This record gives sequence, C-alpha cells and structure tokens, in this order.
Amino acid sequence: MPDFSTLIAFAAVSLGMVLTPGPNMIYLVSRSVAQGHRAGLVSLGGVILGFFVWMLLAAFGVTAMLLVVPYAYDALRLAGALYLGWLAFEALRPGGASPFTVGSFPPDSAPKLFLIGFVTNLLNPKIALLYLALLPQFIDPERGEVLTQTLALGGTQIVVATVGDAMFVFAAGAISGFLARRPFWATAQRWLMGCVFGALAVRMALDSRR
Repeated sequence: MPDFSTLIAFAAVSLGMVLTPGPNMIYLVSRSVAQGHRAGLVSLGGVILGFFVWMLLAAFGVTAMLLVVPYAYDALRLAGALYLGWLAFEALRPGGASPFTVGSFPPDSAPKLFLIGFVTNLLNPKIALLYLALLPQFIDPERGEVLTQTLALGGTQIVVATVGDAMFVFAAGAISGFLARRPFWATAQRWLMGCVFGALAVRMALDSRR
C-alpha cells in the first residue's frame, strides 16, 4: 500500500485536475445548468463509472500498452477532439444552442445523461494522461504489489473527483434560474461556451505527448 504522504500528494494532484477546466467539468456543468442538479448527478454517475474503467485499465496494464503502441494515444486524443468539435458546432451553427442554454432543447433521459457522461470521461485525454503518466510516478514496487497500490491511488482519485465534481454540479444548478431570467446572458454564454469547446478541441487535436 502507498504510505499516507503518497496518498495525500496524489490527492492534491487529483484535485488540481478536477479544478482544471476540461471535458468532464464542461459536460457536468452544462447538464446541471440546462436540467438542474439531478441531471448533473446522473451525468456524474456516468463520469464516475468512466473513472473506474480507467483505474482498472491502469491496474491491469492496458494503459501501459497505450503508452508504447504507436498511435494508440493519438487515436484517443483525436476522438476526444472530434467530440468537442461537434459540441462547438452545435453551439455556434445558425439556430444552434449550447448545452448551457436553459430550456433550448428537450431534456435528455437519465440513461442518455449517464451514457454521455461515461463516454465523455472515456474520451477525456486529461484523464488518460492522469493514469498514463502521473499515477505510475506514485507507485513504489518496494512497498508491495503494484496492483494494490494502483487500486489505492485510483480509489483516492475517484473520491476526490467525485466530491469536487459534485460541488460543481450543485453550484451550476443554482445558475439555471439566473440564466432563465436573463436571455441576453444565456445567448452570450452560448457563444462563449461554443468558443471554449472549439478552443479545447483545437488544443486537444494539436497536443502530443511527444
């Protein structure tokens, strides 16, 4: 098992990742603003399941394969960029709407919210890098089985991310009433988030670990 100081250090890294804007944060906030915190929590459930998948992949060495197999990481990165690009197009096209625009589209069902949250996390290169590059640095083979340490560190990350993302969900839900009463801000926010989605897509497409 990792010692206490190692767990605290990795928890701090995980918190920094939660506080850094990325696909997970944007999706959770957008769902919460559009449909309320209940929809955000359902979406968060899908995101959490994605964290467990990443943790198990790391624990059983599949992420090591992504690290060494040519183009495997790039395929994941480009898939995420395409997804963000689609969100940007939906926000900026004539007659389009950002997911943040309250009441501009029919609410999604709970299964769809959960599924999109899950897929968003699986296609999130930021989380891939967390498990590919950062987590292995906190593992010390002299302290026991690598599998046990990976599960302990991954569990720590999941707890930190769940608490942090839940706070964003509840805070975003309170914003929905504000935007509903102020159409100008809802429109401005649609353009702002469309540009954010587009910028993240371009950055993700051009990013490289080499």
